[in-house]
Amino acid sequence: MKIFSLFFILISSSIFAQTSEETLIKTSINSLFDGMKTSDSTKITKAFSKNAVLQTITKNGEVKTENIKDFAASISKAAKESLDERISFSNILIDGNLASVWTPYGFYYQGKFSHCGVNSFQLVKANNEWKIQYIIDTRRKDNCKK
Repeated sequence: MKIFSLFFILISSSIFAQTSEETLIKTSINSLFDGMKTSDSTKITKAFSKNAVLQTITKNGEVKTENIKDFAASISKAAKESLDERISFSNILIDGNLASVWTPYGFYYQGKFSHCGVNSFQLVKANNEWKIQYIIDTRRKDNCKK
């Protein structure tokens, strides 16, 4: 019975630690989208590591890279609450200080559906804080769940 209790405690603590890290990762990613929704360039910039990369794949398969500071500055010019990227967390993988996250999304501009796609995030944990190191996304107007 003691062995079973010890095994249960070890399994429970492992699951709790993973769930806790997943919550911190989700909070970090959600802060980016909260910053976009509120047009807060500081909040957007704080979600990223200092040497982060932001990329998108165009319809014809070309990969375009955007500067994080330029991205944050352009978002800060939008009217508050006009940009709304609604994500769902479909897969979170964690190994130590590295996390990989897959988030399908729908993007709404001024309350109207604009496009959908998937974000692929790579996050790193430094100083007990998860930061976005890399994002690449797809964008399309067809085959979207609204």
